[in-house]
Amino acid sequence: MPNIGPTELIIVLVIALLILGPKKLPGLGKSLGTGMREFKESVTGGSKDDKHELNASDDDEPVTPEKHDDAVSRRRG
Repeated sequence: MPNIGPTELIIVLVIALLILGPKKLPGLGKSLGTGMREFKESVTGGSKDDKHELNASDDDEPVTPEKHDDAVSRRRG
């Protein structure tokens, strides 16, 4: 399988710019990066923020759905 060099990468980016246009290309890159990050987190079993939240919990109370929703919204916020 041949390696992709800088010349091929530039050609692909120019073609993508011509097809999608300068307005849609940044949004596509952002959504692609977000999707890759979410996939990596699902494969590895979570992110560093999840581990930090587990260690930062000082109370012994069980996690209620409301607390879980608050923690998720803070992480995404």
